[in-house]
Amino acid sequence: MSAKRSTSSVPRRVFLQSGIAAAVSAPRIGFSQGARAGLSRLLNDRFRRQPISHLPTPLEPLRALAEALGCRNLLIKRDDQTGLAFGGNKARKLDYIMADVIREKADTIVTTAGVQSNWCRQTAAAARMFGIDPVLVLAKRDTSPVEYEGNLLLDFLLNADVRFLEPDADRSRYIEVTADELRRSGRRPYIAPIGGSMPGGSMRDPLGAIGYVNAFLEMNEQAARSGIPLDGVVLASGSGGTQAGLVVGARAVSPKTRIVGVSVSGSRPALQKTVAAIADITAAALDLKDKFTPEGIIVFDEYVGEGYGKLNRPAAEAIRLMAVKQGILLDPVYTGKALAGLIDLVKKEYFRKDENVVFLHTGGTPALFPYRGDLLSHLGG
Repeated sequence: MSAKRSTSSVPRRVFLQSGIAAAVSAPRIGFSQGARAGLSRLLNDRFRRQPISHLPTPLEPLRALAEALGCRNLLIKRDDQTGLAFGGNKARKLDYIMADVIREKADTIVTTAGVQSNWCRQTAAAARMFGIDPVLVLAKRDTSPVEYEGNLLLDFLLNADVRFLEPDADRSRYIEVTADELRRSGRRPYIAPIGGSMPGGSMRDPLGAIGYVNAFLEMNEQAARSGIPLDGVVLASGSGGTQAGLVVGARAVSPKTRIVGVSVSGSRPALQKTVAAIADITAAALDLKDKFTPEGIIVFDEYVGEGYGKLNRPAAEAIRLMAVKQGILLDPVYTGKALAGLIDLVKKEYFRKDENVVFLHTGGTPALFPYRGDLLSHLGG
């Protein structure tokens, strides 16, 4: 008599992967293994990757949340578990960017964003892994004093050289001045553009978006092992690089998969234009013949609320729902708004009941703490 294998002896990621097929109702279908293998070879041949992120990240069923929303086939891609300084989607981008930094023999990396930037926090952490000094130019949203909490506290722990700019300061000019100052002192700075996707500064290729071409391949392969067609991927879209990489990957290996961006800042037309531009550059860097138009990029901007970084009630309620139903924490700037968008799209039947939809968790949870007042206010704490 054969002994039944105890689930307690199965590694967590293997157990989760084996449960995906059982969690969704979808027939087995054919997957283009040849297309995946071809694109994977292109990535490996053209771009050097410095392994930083913990890959593959899990693709898990969201059974309880799906039941609460009245849909069947809902999954989550856990890119909050990439492992670099609390994780998040920037780690995949930095796999390729740090390889370029090392190739350039830089000893300092200079980048910029807002005071509570996930990008800057993970860039600082990646730099420290290789003995490179991070210089972070952080733009303040207003003139009030900054508080060392959330991502900014982590920047402090990483001993990053943090330089604050007032809201009306010329950020690009300040970056140039900082780089010149470093060169005069004998340093070799690498200028990384905000978000790491659009070429600029020292970066000649859309390396951040390349990281998410690779992410789509990973997600597609995970789904293929369980015989699940990926009908849609929903994500928070800000600077556009993550969505652009997924769009390029999907076009190459799974054209029927819709990559649905929920804007957290800009208008639909503006973000469509940005994503299409990054996708075009990314495809060209891979020698793909695909062209992308703004009209072909799927973006919803109805969930931005009062603007970037401003928490609204639907996002707060989405954060609470995911926490209560799945024990998974989202953030108030990106993934909370993205899930609020997904919830509304399900209610409006944008997705059919039998479609397999993946929610991409891009991380950002350190921002929960600076937003504690807003969260308590919206949720009645």
